[in-house]
Amino acid sequence: METATPVQRRVTRPRADALRNRERIVAAAREMFVEFGAEVPFDEIARRAGVGNATVYRNFPDRDALAREVVCSVMDRTSEWVEEALAADGDAFEALSGFVHFAADERIGALCPMLSESFDQNHPDLVAARDRITELIQRLMTRAREAGQLRPDVELGDLMIAVSQLTRPLPGTACQGIDRFVHRHLQLLLDGMRAPARSELPGVAADLEGLRRV
Repeated sequence: METATPVQRRVTRPRADALRNRERIVAAAREMFVEFGAEVPFDEIARRAGVGNATVYRNFPDRDALAREVVCSVMDRTSEWVEEALAADGDAFEALSGFVHFAADERIGALCPMLSESFDQNHPDLVAARDRITELIQRLMTRAREAGQLRPDVELGDLMIAVSQLTRPLPGTACQGIDRFVHRHLQLLLDGMRAPARSELPGVAADLEGLRRV
């Protein structure tokens, strides 16, 4: 087996270190965006990540770039979870329920406010991550509906709006302070989505286009 030369190690090590630093920055930013909001100072993010300010700016030249990376990373992890659930081919509604609780742990609702009007909603990275997770959740819901487990008057937009609202911190309330309620309330939501429906829903279902308008 060939051994890397000192020159090769000097070339490859900075690349690995740079990747780890980038991952630490994204993880720290996600935590702090959830705790304090999208306007948290970069130097605080750098401190929590254990890197210098210059390293943060070298990886992310502005706040939108960092926020986009955080949001895309959350969507990518969630997509990977859904792909595994679909491949497992288990109980359809249990898979859908698992996605909802996983999304709550990823703090999807707390991250939504970062996508402000000034944020580039059409950036290729964001569009690709969003399209991927949307298609996967649609497949989860279709499976549950075809199995007779999901009430027919619930659409993807209904689910995502509810999940976003139930996982978003209340005004003036630390996100960690509502942890003990989030999964409880999400389970109430899921029970209400099961077929057969026990009531008629008011208004119209929020489909994918309605979700994008929101």
